[in-house]
Amino acid sequence: MVDFNIAPFIGTELTYIKEAVESKKICGDGQFTKKCNAWIEKRTGTAKALLTTSCTHATEMAALLAEIKEGDEVIMPSYTFVSTADAFVLRGAVPVFVDIRPDTMNIDEELIEAAITQKTKAIVPVHYAGVSCEMNKIMELAKKYNLTVIEDAAQGVLSSYYGKALGTIGDYGCFSFHETKNYSMGEGGALLIADPAMAEEAEIIREKGTNRAKFFRGQIDKYTWVNYGSSYLPSDMNAAYLWAQLEKADQIYDNRMERWNLYNTLLRPLATQGVIDLPVIPQGCVHNAHMFYIKAKDLDERTRLIAYLKENGIQSVFHYIPLHSAPAGVKFGRFCGEDKFTTKESERLLRLPMYYNLPLQAVEKACALINQFYNG
Repeated sequence: MVDFNIAPFIGTELTYIKEAVESKKICGDGQFTKKCNAWIEKRTGTAKALLTTSCTHATEMAALLAEIKEGDEVIMPSYTFVSTADAFVLRGAVPVFVDIRPDTMNIDEELIEAAITQKTKAIVPVHYAGVSCEMNKIMELAKKYNLTVIEDAAQGVLSSYYGKALGTIGDYGCFSFHETKNYSMGEGGALLIADPAMAEEAEIIREKGTNRAKFFRGQIDKYTWVNYGSSYLPSDMNAAYLWAQLEKADQIYDNRMERWNLYNTLLRPLATQGVIDLPVIPQGCVHNAHMFYIKAKDLDERTRLIAYLKENGIQSVFHYIPLHSAPAGVKFGRFCGEDKFTTKESERLLRLPMYYNLPLQAVEKACALINQFYNG
């Protein structure tokens, strides 16, 4: 069976974990955490990057920094992972779901303005599959209505939009380093902060509401509780695992892109015939080969194709169930406008195996089986 995902492993991870253990500094903000933060800042150009225990927690931190309060409204797509909404629901805010574009599965930027009310506090674009939302339009709206923009760039590490790294265009950006992502620490994430003036407050929130970070930099002679916060620091052993991959980030990027391009080439004839749809990469967007998906005609066809691939040794999966149709989505949020594409497109989408060092023969086999399925 060809697995859908295998977590990336370069080969130096265990060496670095051992080094972290032997340093006797395995809690948060050790040497490897600092290296990862510095790498993110250098590669993305963000003013401040802070490694976190998850992308979920990075988004929670962004919600705190944006001062999201009970009764506020936050605009986002319904086609996303639950964490996108959870971070704001925990603050008492209402997620306002907007329909997606069928080409990119991203929020339809043309529908956002109609969802803005006097209670709207933020827009949360989700860069699906590492392909950017139309951030120019979104940032224009944010400026017009004085809204905070929090980018859910969980899947977007090393993707860009007109030369700007995803996660650095809005006020805050949130990365994921979960085992399913291009670069992994098992569980983990990062918060990217555009305004340097917000960096100290972010450190305090991340350090349980204390000014511990300033203490370790020698800026104060003792640290104390100064604000609200929580424990959002990952272990330095996790950061050591991630550092091994960030050192080889371009190697991993190229490796995944080779597999993405092979899928795209081998399945293009079916798309040309109108049998399936393939991912669309709009002008100005550079993606990171986070995933490769196809779209079947409908839910029934997708279900049969998943079963056919499984019978023949290829694991494929569908993705998100739209949040507005989930029990919690009904309870905590609301959908603005017509659900023209969110549900329909989500029922068509099928993700194919994609991971670092996925055998090229596995890609060829998957594509051959898909062609056989459609050509009888």
